[in-house]
Amino acid sequence: MAGSSLTSDSATLYTVNGWVKPGFEEVEQEFRQNFLERGELGAACCIYYKGEKVVDLWGGYRTLDKSEPWEENTVCRVYSTSKGMALLVIAKLNSDGFLDYEEKVSTYWPEFGQNGKSDITIEQLLTHKSGVVLLERKVKVSELHDFAGLAVLLENAEPLWEPGSKHGYHSATIGLYMQQLVQRIDPEGRTIGQYFTDEIAAPLGVDFFIGLPDSMDSRRLAEMKLINPLKAMLNIGKAPREMRRNILQPNSLLWKSMLLIENDMDSQYEELRYEEASGGGAGEARALAKVYGLLAVGGAEIGLTPETVHFISKSTDPPEEGIRDEVMGWKSLGSSGGFSKPYPVFQFAGDSAYGFSGTGGSLAFADPEKQIGYAYVMNKMGYYNINDPRESALRQAMYACISRLGE
Repeated sequence: MAGSSLTSDSATLYTVNGWVKPGFEEVEQEFRQNFLERGELGAACCIYYKGEKVVDLWGGYRTLDKSEPWEENTVCRVYSTSKGMALLVIAKLNSDGFLDYEEKVSTYWPEFGQNGKSDITIEQLLTHKSGVVLLERKVKVSELHDFAGLAVLLENAEPLWEPGSKHGYHSATIGLYMQQLVQRIDPEGRTIGQYFTDEIAAPLGVDFFIGLPDSMDSRRLAEMKLINPLKAMLNIGKAPREMRRNILQPNSLLWKSMLLIENDMDSQYEELRYEEASGGGAGEARALAKVYGLLAVGGAEIGLTPETVHFISKSTDPPEEGIRDEVMGWKSLGSSGGFSKPYPVFQFAGDSAYGFSGTGGSLAFADPEKQIGYAYVMNKMGYYNINDPRESALRQAMYACISRLGE
């Protein structure tokens, strides 16, 4: 498929580029409809099926003023979809024999064990059962590379519940803790972003970054159209019912955790140069799709053992007091490796699937049963949090195409 222009109701031209393998035309159609009917600004979608790339689409604009098109190599922030790539670093360290998921965090980081955290395992931390949702103060983006200072702050944190008894999404803290763990466990002492680049992104030839490199041309970065707070309240009905009460309470754990990291940078580009593994990753849709596509067919090309892949894809054991998320408000249960699994309010795929979604609409996941690696990224944040109509339309079209192929 060559590039072609689409005209929206406002007579604004949108160009869609890329290609789809015969049999996946419906995905292309829905991608176009996102611009015509669903308010898309700029986006990309890539899909791997049985180890082969079958969809690679991009279109619209990377700039808010629509002066610059979304290019083939445009890089986009994906918020919590970043967590999946950070968790893959932990999985690689496990496969290489440097980390045991069932071991205590304090084994690798003795100072972590203060204030009731001595028995927390890495699995409990990654699956949000540890209770370390908050810190004693907020963290500025400019502090993210003060690793020694942050270590003390993280070590002093106190669990909000008895570790293992409940679970609640560690929205911002999980990335900070993973950063510290990787630096202590990696024999070379690399940061999580550098490790990801060296051991995963570079060998696979994919462009995804936890911390944009100095060499990155800022003109590759998609400008993010952020959520308007007033409109967010007017659109609260689009949020899952179980989550709305927490959204309406300014002092809820949801808001405290989501706002834990404060941006004090002058531009989106500068902000993303700091390694923020919870939500500061940026890259191409094709990078995410390729990584998850390789996981869907066993993960060997990434260097993961079958035992690690089995562990990170299976559901974690339920907490003692049930599977209601203390932060988000809904019932969910992720994988033992910390990835999101399909759950009642977001059945994004079959039971074997795992991945991560991001605030605003992005989603990337592996579906081992169907051998799918899927990714959708965009630069206009939506108000749905999960099941954004733009993403959902693409995902449903993908599964419909595969069903018709009869494979």
